[in-house]
Amino acid sequence: GATSDGHDMVQPSGDGAVRSMRQALATAADGSPVADAGVSVLFTPHLAPMNRGILASCYARPVDGGLDTDDAMAILSDFYADEPFVVVDERSPSTKATLGSNAAHLTARVDPRTGLLLVICAIDNLVKGASGQAVQCANAVLGLDEATGLTTIGLYP
Repeated sequence: GATSDGHDMVQPSGDGAVRSMRQALATAADGSPVADAGVSVLFTPHLAPMNRGILASCYARPVDGGLDTDDAMAILSDFYADEPFVVVDERSPSTKATLGSNAAHLTARVDPRTGLLLVICAIDNLVKGASGQAVQCANAVLGLDEATGLTTIGLYP
């Protein structure tokens, strides 16, 4: 469980998860391996004083320069336009907004000083990360709409 009034680093190098991330990032959208992907991942999980939720800060160095925040937001918005459980917004995501829902809230920023892209994502790991994912997959297998029985509206007042 979460620590009361504390914020701890769980596993500084995140070695186990890093292998999975590198493999996924070095795979093209069609599932084929990307030659010479050169994927480098830095992952530092934290334990925060909350019962559920993941707030991920994901950094990337764009291959070609010139990407700005507006470009990054447009790319996210276009890519997830038809995804019923993904909310792309200018505002910074909060785990409170996703509590009890199958939604993933995303935003993006590009640091003009470093050129680094930052994508922030909030999910409820007990719904989107576990049971909601199972229901979504079952819906697909049964030929139902993927959103059947799932909500994108958080329960936090």
